[in-house]
Amino acid sequence: MKIAILGAGKMGTWLCDALCLQHEVAVYDPEVKRLSYVFNTIRMMKLEEIADFEPDILINSANLQHTRKAFEEAMPFLSKDCILADIASVKNGLQHFYLNSGRRFVSVHPMFGPTFASLNDLSRHHAVIIKESDEEGKAFFRSFFGPLGLRLHDYSFEEHDQTIAYSLSVPFASTLVFGACMKHQEAPGTTFEKHLTIAHGLLSEDDHLLSEILFNPYTLPQLENICDALEHLKNLIKVKDSDGMRSFLAKVREGLVDSGS
Repeated sequence: MKIAILGAGKMGTWLCDALCLQHEVAVYDPEVKRLSYVFNTIRMMKLEEIADFEPDILINSANLQHTRKAFEEAMPFLSKDCILADIASVKNGLQHFYLNSGRRFVSVHPMFGPTFASLNDLSRHHAVIIKESDEEGKAFFRSFFGPLGLRLHDYSFEEHDQTIAYSLSVPFASTLVFGACMKHQEAPGTTFEKHLTIAHGLLSEDDHLLSEILFNPYTLPQLENICDALEHLKNLIKVKDSDGMRSFLAKVREGLVDSGS
């Protein structure tokens, strides 16, 4: 299959590396420096070159704030049969865009990133394939994700964003609160250092990506749950309620077991 990728950032470069041995791959990015990190891949700096390449599928890995714009700029250079694909972390608005485009599409979300994941072993990671996607597009990503050992999930656009509000917004918000309370530690504990590593990794991500995930319309109820739990914990500490603390810890442990952790 001939695959064109928009954007040679972290995920775009990974996609090139992961796909180029099985498919004919080309990547477009206007910044020549980014293109220097891809191999076994056709490098394109002009959108017009996409037309000459004639891809069967176009995977958009541009930054989240540029996803729709990148599609709109590339579509004049695509054949009518070319499938549009995105890997966006938040799907809000993309379903409407695809329906208006009149084109076949497949929307997926590899739920890992180069910052934290070991890209040589993805067996503990997950990927979502959106139910409303084109069947051929879904089959392509199943054949791509399957051998990588990723755990696959079929969600609708709405179900995906609801899931992301819990699985990403909750840890993101918790980490940001931890970071916001930061002060220098002469002798940090092991747990502190682990949290600090996570915080540094999170803050290395693109600001717009973090904002869009947190601005997900389903995020606010999850943050309210965090605030309620924190207020409850604060009250237990304030009155030194040992029985209440044991009950709280037991509930937390039960929740961790139920989550599969």
